[in-house]
Amino acid sequence: MKEPLAPFSCTYSPNVPELLKDLNISLALSTYQAGKVVFLSATDREKMIQLPRNFEKAMGVAIYKNKMAIASKDELTILANAPILAKEYPPKPGVYDALYLPRLTYYTGQLALHDTAWTKNGLVSVNTNFSCLSVFDSEFSFKPIWKPPFITELHPEDRCHLNGMAEQNGEIKYVTALGNSNQPQGWRENKMNGGILMNVPEGKVILDKLPMPHSPRIYNNKLYMLLSAAGELIEVNPEKGTYETLVKIGSFARGMAKFGDYLFIGTSKLRHNTSAFKDLPIAKTSVAGIKIIYLPYKNIIGAIEYQTSVEEIYDVQVLPGINRPNIINHNQDVHKLGLVSPDNSYWAKVENK
Repeated sequence: MKEPLAPFSCTYSPNVPELLKDLNISLALSTYQAGKVVFLSATDREKMIQLPRNFEKAMGVAIYKNKMAIASKDELTILANAPILAKEYPPKPGVYDALYLPRLTYYTGQLALHDTAWTKNGLVSVNTNFSCLSVFDSEFSFKPIWKPPFITELHPEDRCHLNGMAEQNGEIKYVTALGNSNQPQGWRENKMNGGILMNVPEGKVILDKLPMPHSPRIYNNKLYMLLSAAGELIEVNPEKGTYETLVKIGSFARGMAKFGDYLFIGTSKLRHNTSAFKDLPIAKTSVAGIKIIYLPYKNIIGAIEYQTSVEEIYDVQVLPGINRPNIINHNQDVHKLGLVSPDNSYWAKVENK
């Protein structure tokens, strides 16, 4: 009789640890289904290691310099890397080269925050429940800064399922939505082929009739996007309103990050009992994990596939220059012992009572 697989068991292509080592990076993924942010890194050129941490219904993850933001069920948490503390982490000294500690939490309420990014306006998130882009402060749950022109009022009704955004030079340039409805949950009526890509400054629809678009990203002045329900990576020509399919992923694709010539794309194993996904043809072949694409050749050159625990991935981010990261959420008391100033960092001593 076979032993049951351990939580977060995964398989990976033999070249994946070698690639992460050569690029000098680690990966971060969010899974709202499992309620985790997971760090993946290579221990050597043959083996990988994971570190999952609890963030309830984790979705959008943003990286900017030494900071990380995580959008979860009803909070938006900002963490900062304290590398000095990482090396002296009390339970495992000498193991980690990065340690993300919570510095600030916005108690947003249930906004269904999706893509999140730092911009000239501060931290911006796609506020899916209210069909707008939002910023945050200490006074309100959110402050809307933009909405699609077809949305007439901001109500918590998820009218168009606004989900993704692409940032360029500190400004949000494009957004994706699963429909252009102005009715509560109206996007569900044509979720298979009702998706749109919009230009934010002009408020114009560039592409429509898309199969669940997600994760628009601008890399080297080129606009890429995922057509999740078709399992495709595409490159968009915004001026002509056209796109080219670059790679067929073969799974429900959502979440994308680039480093060097490589794209890291999240894939999800869709549950057949969910109303949003159960009738998608791609659900039959989808697996949860990460596909690695070598962009110059437009080929999938590696993959990570989960066997347990993780079924749906929302976001994928790259942690550059980090080989073994750690992250502490604000429910773990150990974070209170990490003291960080602009000049130094210290672990407080635990008083014996």
